[in-house]
Amino acid sequence: MVLRQAKMDDFKAICALYEQVAAQMEEKGLHQWHWGSYPSEKLVEEDISRSDMYCVYGEKGMAIAVCVSDRQDPAYESVNWLFGVHAGAFYRLAVSPDVQNEGYGTQAIEDICEILRNRGCDAVRCDTYCENALSIKLCAKLGMRQAGRSRNHHRQKEIICYEKRLTEECPLLPLRMHPAFRGGALTPWGGNKLMTVYDKPISDIPTGESLECSCVPNLESTDDTGAQLSYLVKKYGMPFAGKYEREAFPLLLKLIDARDKLSVQVHPDDAYAAAHEHGKLGKTEAWLILDAPEGSQLVYGVKAGTTKGELREACENGSEVESLIRFVDVRPGDVCMIPSGCVHAIGAGIMLYEIQQSSDITYRFYDWNRTDKNGNKRELHLEKALDVTDLTIQRDPIPAKDAPCVRVLDETYFTLDLMHVQGEVKTPAIGEFGILTALDQGLTLSFEGADIPLKKGETFFVPHSSPVLTLKGEGRAALSMPR
Repeated sequence: MVLRQAKMDDFKAICALYEQVAAQMEEKGLHQWHWGSYPSEKLVEEDISRSDMYCVYGEKGMAIAVCVSDRQDPAYESVNWLFGVHAGAFYRLAVSPDVQNEGYGTQAIEDICEILRNRGCDAVRCDTYCENALSIKLCAKLGMRQAGRSRNHHRQKEIICYEKRLTEECPLLPLRMHPAFRGGALTPWGGNKLMTVYDKPISDIPTGESLECSCVPNLESTDDTGAQLSYLVKKYGMPFAGKYEREAFPLLLKLIDARDKLSVQVHPDDAYAAAHEHGKLGKTEAWLILDAPEGSQLVYGVKAGTTKGELREACENGSEVESLIRFVDVRPGDVCMIPSGCVHAIGAGIMLYEIQQSSDITYRFYDWNRTDKNGNKRELHLEKALDVTDLTIQRDPIPAKDAPCVRVLDETYFTLDLMHVQGEVKTPAIGEFGILTALDQGLTLSFEGADIPLKKGETFFVPHSSPVLTLKGEGRAALSMPR
């Protein structure tokens, strides 16, 4: 059985097959097709005239009919596809009841893939009604990725969209990430601005952290279908994550809302974390200030000349530590590099973008003598904090720069590029992978074959094999990549 291009001589037989299959669906309670409405003679005629209709005859008449096209259904525009810049699609695949369960559907899709390859397509897309269990099972059997859900414009039915790579060279496209959140008692200093400013679906107030791109266990970001980032890395390998298909995922990106100031804290380096925290990574991070009230300050290091003995004594005496730490002024757009060993704390009222090593290790020196509703203070980690503190770190915020694209940081673990778009800006070339975040409303992410409107605060994972990306519109964006 090989699909062939249909002619007008096949018109009546194809229409009869669609009518038969639509009636069978209705009998089974599957209200996906209704002959005359969808599919219809008009659609069949248009498909044949465009040379998009393919068919196969069996012993008892027309066995298979399907539209194969490089045109995309309008319903596909809202789907966050992962595969291909020259994608083809197939629609209205009908298999005669006389040959169902005989492998005709599987063979037809294999033929469709070959037809599209010959047309120069690098991926195939399709959809099925969300209640069509047989079609859903067939797509899974053929290894097709579920890309998301949309609504069919013909009958306003919810559909599930699927895709599959057709070539080894098929690029992988930027993938929208859905964050995990850390809130409640875990972030008592948080607020509600992740919801009010960035429209994040937080469930707790306060919530301090939106983990935008995360492989932290139990706090993983996901794609539109709910697939976790670690699964995507393992599933799609080198084209998705570069060398990190085989190495520990290196980065974690957060948006942070600090309604109140955070504890004074410090993070270990890789060697200390490996020795004392069960082989975990250390934690070097950087902050991009997104919003800060006039006069905002944060803690950035320890005053010059301070000894560890003095720091220990001050911490043991509580508020005396405040006389030894450096308070610096910050404004929106400022960038602060926080290497491991640097004592630091985010100030009250500040919202920021934080790129860091993928680690959850924090050692607290001091928590401003705060207590919970039961009068209990938060746990401190004085000995470990003193072990890892580097008293020589004396840095200042990097002032905001108004440039189309500037690399603000090029550090051991990550780079940070900031883009101020007024029209069009090409993003820097992607290394192993990238993490792209829209900081303002009004941007569109463009690449060959697609334009994706970006919401303020939305983050996309940019695969290793991504096509060239351009940001259009007006607004700011940040791109982090592993070094």
